Formats: sequence, structure tokens, C-alpha cells
Amino acid sequence: MAFVKFDEIDLSILRELQDNGRMTNVELAQKVGLTAPPCLRRVRSLEKSGAITGYHADLDGAALGYAITVFAMVSLSTQAESALTAFEDHVADIPEVRECHMLNGEIDFLLKIVAPDLHSFQQLLTSKLTSAPNVESVKTSLTIRRSKCEAGYPID
Repeated sequence: MAFVKFDEIDLSILRELQDNGRMTNVELAQKVGLTAPPCLRRVRSLEKSGAITGYHADLDGAALGYAITVFAMVSLSTQAESALTAFEDHVADIPEVRECHMLNGEIDFLLKIVAPDLHSFQQLLTSKLTSAPNVESVKTSLTIRRSKCEAGYPID
């Protein structure tokens, strides 16, 4: 999606929904100073434009049995588009890989991986990551604690 210029009401809608996507349209309309029907039209328009890509619940990984988070820096043996795409397709099928970012520089991909414990992570690392086609190296860092986690983007 290309950059779109939003007016103040659109930005208010985006800010409010980013903070609480569960609020009703009536609540949202009150917060942004509209009545419900035009507010809903604006929300639908923001969805259609691609500015709003979905709604989800924020879950606690530890409560679901995912006690550790690891960041993996993956270098491929080739940066041919077919190899890059093949790697992206490969990690798309690994549920524990929660994020995959292609980078420039000496590291090709940065992955965010969750696992119940170190043993499970080690199994995933050796059976699914280091053995993937064109993977030259994988460097990992286990998180000690998370001090900030802001969903979405700053909206001025």
C-alpha cells in the first residue's frame, strides 16, 4: 500500500482502533466526534484502502506455553531471488516463526521465534532452520526480558 494522506478524523479512528480494536462502532464514534453511521463508513473506507489490515487479540505467550523468545539471524549461501523466496516460503510453514524480516547487509533474514523451552527450540533450529536449503548460517539470541512491546505504529 502506498502512503495515503489521512485527515484528523481518520488518524483519530486509526489511533483509537490501534489502542482498542474491540470497541464498538458507537464507542469509536463518540471518541472521534462523529455519529455512528459516518464513523462506520470511514472505518470501512480505511479497511478498503489497506490502512487497517485486520483485527486480533494480544495474547500472553507464557500463558500459552511459549516460555522463550529467540531472534535468529539467518544468512543464505546465495541471494538469488529464487533462494530468498524459497526461504520465505519455508519459514511461512513453521508456526513458531512469528516474524520474518528480509534485511540488507550481511544478514539476510531476522526471525522472531517462540518455543516452549530450549530443547524445543534446539529441535526446531536443527530440524527446520539450519537444514533448510541455501542456509549458510544461523546466529541466535535468546531474549532475557521484553521491556517494550508496542503494537502498530506511532500516529501523530
